[in-house]
Amino acid sequence: MSGVTPILRTTAPGFARAFAGLRATHAADQRRAETAAAEIVAAVRRRGDAALLAYTKRFDGVALTVARLRVPDADLVAAEAALPAAVRAALRLAARRIRAFHVRQRQASWRYRDAAGLVLGQNITPLRRVGVYVPGGHAAYPSSVLMNVIPARVAGVDEVIMVSPAGRDGHPPAVLAAARIAGATAVYRVGNAYVQAAKRQVYGQVDIDSTAGPSEVLIIADAAADPEYVAADLLAQAEHGSGDESALLLTPSPRLAAAVQRAIARQLTALPRRAAIEAILRKRGALIVTRGLDEAVALAEEVAPEHLELLVRDPAALTRRLRNAGAIFEGAWAPAPLGDYLAGPNHVLPTGGSARFFSPLGTYDFVKRTSVVRGSRAALRRLGPAVETLATLEGYQAHAAAIRVRRA
Repeated sequence: MSGVTPILRTTAPGFARAFAGLRATHAADQRRAETAAAEIVAAVRRRGDAALLAYTKRFDGVALTVARLRVPDADLVAAEAALPAAVRAALRLAARRIRAFHVRQRQASWRYRDAAGLVLGQNITPLRRVGVYVPGGHAAYPSSVLMNVIPARVAGVDEVIMVSPAGRDGHPPAVLAAARIAGATAVYRVGNAYVQAAKRQVYGQVDIDSTAGPSEVLIIADAAADPEYVAADLLAQAEHGSGDESALLLTPSPRLAAAVQRAIARQLTALPRRAAIEAILRKRGALIVTRGLDEAVALAEEVAPEHLELLVRDPAALTRRLRNAGAIFEGAWAPAPLGDYLAGPNHVLPTGGSARFFSPLGTYDFVKRTSVVRGSRAALRRLGPAVETLATLEGYQAHAAAIRVRRA
């Protein structure tokens, strides 16, 4: 085993254990986060803004007052105006593309009359107020601002309140500018590393989209794939910096795996975060030689990765066989970073295997559905006897009587 990223073979003894280890979550870290989040949530419920300000000073190193929690709207306007023209143009291009994609996700209310004479349907209504969290502090993520705020605005949400921790010098101008471009109605200077755990704590009292984890990429590549492209895409997702990112290659070609291993070592020398990326690749990176593409597909389905790249001759054919991924990138000209910034689909994606049951963030996350039933005397007479039978079967006599009194 040479090189930063190990080469594994599915035919080797112990592969199953090694593969499971690459996907293992750190339960102890999660328990600590849950405990800390529970303490914070309880304190904020008891003490309100006083607790919020205390935790902001503790975690972010910023002393604020209640009056300074909200970023003035004028600061958003000034931040956008102060951006270099190229940066402002790139943000606006990304916003247009993200908006155009999410407009296509809009759902309409619908109704129909069935054979029994009932009018049935569903009302689709936007939520009135939502909160979105954008990481901050030591880094700037204007792309996350766009990806979180724009779908909510497209859905018709009245108030989109963005929270993001600010460093001692405030928010980076690009983050504030992105908030204005995306249409955030308010920005607050709060947030910390326990946000995902806190979301789990308050779920049920409010709705949440999902809980996100470290970035992941899984690439399925055949012998024709360019090893330089594969290496670059693995490094791109390993760059995020939490220490638990995942970067996996599945290929039936031993020659490609070896070439990718050499390309990774070569490309790493030019990256400023080399040491951190190397640690991630040793911990949760692997170049896996499979028996064929069929086995690669089966393993990918088991992983259910956040980003799934298909660098094969016929990527569309593989896409039709795959159901467990946050986002699928077909072919060499659609690397995951294209989706991270401005392809259009959302980059807030399910991680940690949750793509088996969660979807990307979308316009549909910011609406709710209400069922509608309108009856008639004739329809109730037609369907009522069966309702009475079922209600009596379950021991609910008052339910049956509510039907019977109308049929008298």
